[in-house]
Amino acid sequence: MNANDSIKIDELKKPYFVWFEENWIHDDVLHQHQKGQLVYVESGFQYITIQERIYLLPQNHAVWIPPDVIHKTNSHSEKIKLMIMFADVEKKESFYHEVNVFSVPPVLKEMIKYAEKWSKLLTKDHDENVFLKALFNELPRFVEHSLKLHICLPKDKRLTGVIEYLHDHYHTEIKMEDLGETALLSSRSLERIFKKETGLTLSKYQQVLRIIKSLELLSLKDLTISETAYEVGYKSVQAYTRSFQSVMQFRPTDFLKNMK
Repeated sequence: MNANDSIKIDELKKPYFVWFEENWIHDDVLHQHQKGQLVYVESGFQYITIQERIYLLPQNHAVWIPPDVIHKTNSHSEKIKLMIMFADVEKKESFYHEVNVFSVPPVLKEMIKYAEKWSKLLTKDHDENVFLKALFNELPRFVEHSLKLHICLPKDKRLTGVIEYLHDHYHTEIKMEDLGETALLSSRSLERIFKKETGLTLSKYQQVLRIIKSLELLSLKDLTISETAYEVGYKSVQAYTRSFQSVMQFRPTDFLKNMK
């Protein structure tokens, strides 16, 4: 993720680097870094593709991207504040070598904000080094649970049109026959291939899409929970809340509280 080609992350002769932008300018290009990186969304929302999975980062959420993992920035809200922190990874702990999406607890949030004072500092700084070493050392403890805010992109070309259709019509009732015709497959074959490629049934994929879209809408703070529920295709707030809780393991009201 690059905002300015003048800063070459992999050429920096320092173990940590902080990068804050009020309005991030995105490069929709696959790339990788030798350092691991922590991407924190202070406000707005951000989609990132990592290893053929699309992840959503709502406000007050972060993702840890391990070193040398190929990724790119996707769509994002009109106004977005991002803090990106790069770190050399020497630890053998499994956490640092896996993608992790998580809500940021208050203590970590304050530490990230404090680190803004070193944003774009190219030279080594003792205080920065000590502070960020402590932050990254404790990062696994801050992540109580990883959110499954991702959807897989299938490699089978027959599913390209199906995925596009699902993304365009996630809020409507989808008929298997229509999807089968799009892929030129029988309903049974489509369901089997889709599950093999994405790890989800078609109905579960649509459910996850709806919840991810609802998180995006809630992050914008323009709609109430009730309005959001109907916007993404649910016929009642109760049905939306049940679906949300089954995917996220907490309620929409809990998500809004975390955003304050």
